[in-house]
Amino acid sequence: MRLFNCEVCGQLLYFENTRCESCGATLGYVPGVNRLSALDPAEPEGGVVQAADGAASAQQAAGQAADGPAENAQAETSSQAVGQLWRPRADAARLHRFCDNAAHDACNWLVPEDSADTFCLACRHNRTIPDLSNPAHAAQWRRIETAKRRAMYSFLRLGLPMRTRQEDPEEGLAFDFLADPPAEQGPMVMTGHDNGLITLALAEADDAERVRRRTSMGEPYRTLLGHFRHESGHYFWDRLVRDGGRLEECRAVFGDDSQDYGAALQRHYNEGPPEDWQENFVSTYATAHPWEDFAETWAHYLHIIDTLEMARAFGIGIDPRADRTGEMSAEVDFDPYRATDIQPVMEAWVPLTAAVNSLNRCMGAADLYPFVLSPAVVRKLGFIQSLVHGEVAASGAG
Repeated sequence: MRLFNCEVCGQLLYFENTRCESCGATLGYVPGVNRLSALDPAEPEGGVVQAADGAASAQQAAGQAADGPAENAQAETSSQAVGQLWRPRADAARLHRFCDNAAHDACNWLVPEDSADTFCLACRHNRTIPDLSNPAHAAQWRRIETAKRRAMYSFLRLGLPMRTRQEDPEEGLAFDFLADPPAEQGPMVMTGHDNGLITLALAEADDAERVRRRTSMGEPYRTLLGHFRHESGHYFWDRLVRDGGRLEECRAVFGDDSQDYGAALQRHYNEGPPEDWQENFVSTYATAHPWEDFAETWAHYLHIIDTLEMARAFGIGIDPRADRTGEMSAEVDFDPYRATDIQPVMEAWVPLTAAVNSLNRCMGAADLYPFVLSPAVVRKLGFIQSLVHGEVAASGAG
């Protein structure tokens, strides 16, 4: 993730902003140019009002949408802004409109005016959203959408293949955000992936419930963004490894994925990880099966490069006075999303996490990154990096 600037007044902006707090400019994210941009109305007197297209919204919504203020006022986009055409200063040659989900204060991304889509590049992958007439569900959904857009930012930065269910009905990338049914009507929603469909339990957007689940499962880390990154690893394994002809190369790094998944998962829950798991895996769950090892490593690769990009945006460098060897000194002087060598990434990441973990401890908070990256794990991260940059040769390639 990066920082942005308002083109009107130069104010520092963050990814979720919809209004410049300095000059009041309306803001929107333009995926095509990777810019959070100040917007000018298409017409001087306020823009061109567009007819609302409720049919597309109804296909996503599980119930009637309720109007109301966003939980965070900064995330709110006015109904007037949603109904207009805008000219982003970062892409002045094209007119844009807000994604339909901006009407629910759930998105700040823009759609080109000449596009047939009413949803943005991130929201068009939504298959099911909760009943927004329930205020608690609406608030939880907005938190999920915030995490989703950050995950989608990374996928777009890396140029990853993302077909929708309209383009690929069988295996296109789709999201179901589901609320648990009443206890007497069925089991709780399980977060997971199935042939391109990523299901996320709405309850995960409740901080207390998510902490309860993390504690009960003995996890050091559990976030909404982490769920998107992990589950997307399964989707991109299908696209880049299985469909990309890279099975043998992947198996040489992560192990034989043809072993029975259900039996492996049950064994993991019954017996737990091996005692020496940290020598070869980034987490205990990664030990369950090669698919989970890939998905966990994929998620950590995204954690690392996205955090390093923000560190670079802030100009953060690490140079401890007590470090006489220089091993803990680092500066992010490269674009982590474009890096094709894992070593510079690790040389920047390890000192950064040591510093931030230490700062967290000074506040009595848990470590930001409580993981150990062994040489075997770094090798796996290097494979992921090579895979997303197209540098892993396909099986049988000459």
